[in-house]
This record gives sequence, structure tokens and C-alpha cells, in this order.
Amino acid sequence: MPVTPCAELLSGAFATGRALPAFNVITLEHAQAVVAAAESTGSPVVLQVSQNAVAHHGGRLAPLAAALTELAAASPARLALHLDHVTDRELLRAAPAAGFGSVMFDAARLPYDENVKATAEAVRFGHAHGLLVESELGRIGGKPGEPVDAHAPGARTDPAEAAAYVAATGVDALAVAVGSTHAMTRRTAELDHDLIARLAAATGVPLVLHGSSGVPDPELRRAVAAGMTKINIGTALNVALTSAVRAELALAPTAVDPRPYLAAGRTAMREAAERLIEALGRPGPTAAPPRSGTGR
Repeated sequence: MPVTPCAELLSGAFATGRALPAFNVITLEHAQAVVAAAESTGSPVVLQVSQNAVAHHGGRLAPLAAALTELAAASPARLALHLDHVTDRELLRAAPAAGFGSVMFDAARLPYDENVKATAEAVRFGHAHGLLVESELGRIGGKPGEPVDAHAPGARTDPAEAAAYVAATGVDALAVAVGSTHAMTRRTAELDHDLIARLAAATGVPLVLHGSSGVPDPELRRAVAAGMTKINIGTALNVALTSAVRAELALAPTAVDPRPYLAAGRTAMREAAERLIEALGRPGPTAAPPRSGTGR
């Protein structure tokens, strides 16, 4: 079916207290694996492309978007396209024409006032061009040049500041620092569920958990129950892919055809995505009661 607007998937999940799985994809195999997982579980899913992934593909957004759009069109699953961790304003401006329905504009490294100014400008552009805009407040860390301790004083998002930030910028969704870190390869993160609940009550918009690959299943489910909506997952797929490729190459050290090990990697990523979707809970009549607030 055609690409589903992220705003539609996010608002539905937010209203019913469900999780919306969002997977970062880098290669065609990543995207195929996530689409297959969405189909097998019956779950709506967000396909996310980060600014770093665009850079990996030569800085060309349109070919990536075209591939994802075609995958979505050929699938019965409800799939949205999201441009993630954008700092480049030119890339932000390219998003609508490329078919993306939402963008995460990342000004989190800037001082608070500069973050507000830059994000509000991005929101004005996004809303004028039909984009849902997500942003980040707090210090999630874990990216290159950003070695932040998720438990360090001042790293976590403050509810009062978050409420003021949402009001000042007009963002539609907010990524918050609550104990997870980007690029974790071990699932050892302990989240502050009381803080999640206070942030949800203070902001009134869908909250986004970055660094979810490092969060154990019970912690993820508690986070959703406390008020988290969009669950971003990337590293878990990369771990599955590289582990499967290493295993295949170990069995065939003289192989030169990439198809067998890429197929194994794709299968491993699909299984990882299916398991995480199941852990978060499929959509259906057993969803949690509606949350207060309507989002944007």
C-alpha cells in the first residue's frame, strides 16, 4: 500500500497507549527485513533513515527514498518514512519532495536557547510542508563525539523544561533522555519510568525513546506503560546483521558471492525485528486505555 503518514501512525499509537516501532535502516537488506517483520506481525512500523545513513550513500536522499517507497507500495503493511537525526538544513528541506512524512530535527547539542530557536525554525518549515517534526531535549549520548553518561547529573530531560520547550517550538514529538544511550550493543539500560510518566504528563505530546536497542524487553514494556510512544531501534539490527555475516563467512572463508551472507544477515534482522515488535506488543483490542492529551 502507499506510504502511511507518520503522523497517522504516531497519533493512533499515542491515543491508545501503544508502542510504535521505528527501525533505522541503512541497506536494502535492512529495509526488506523490517518490512517482512511488519508483515508477519501485522504491526505498523516506521522506516527511518538517518542523516548518517544518507551520508553513507553519497549524500543522495532521493534514491533511498525511492527504494523505501517502492517497498512500501508492494507491501500490505502500514509503513511510514522518517528522516532521523537531521542537523543539515538542506537535508531537512529535501525531505518533503523525497516522500518523507516526518523528520527528527536534532539540535540537542546546542545550548537550550539555540536549540529552541533552531527547532522552532525547523518546525515552521516542516508544518508548512506537511511534515511531522520530532526533536530532542536532554543528553542521550552514545553517538560519535558525544560520550555522555546516561546516568550523569543533568543528562536527563527535565519535565518543566520539556513543557516549556514543546510550547516554544511547537514540536509534534519529543525524544527524551531517561536512561538509554545510542549505539548500545548490550541490553543493560535501566530507565527512569517515573520520569517518563512525568514527562508525558508535562508535555502532552508523544515521547520518543532513542537507544532502545540497549533496553531489555521488560524495561521497554514498562516505558510504554509509563508514557513512551515511539520506540527507535537501530543497533539491534546491525548486531544481528554483522553476527550472521561473520558466521556465514566463517563457514565459507573463500566465498566471494555476497548473496548468501547478505541473505543470512537479512533473515537475522527480520527475526530481530519480529522479536522486538512482539516484545512491545502487537496492536489490537488489548491495547492500553487512551492517554490524556491529544498530541499535535
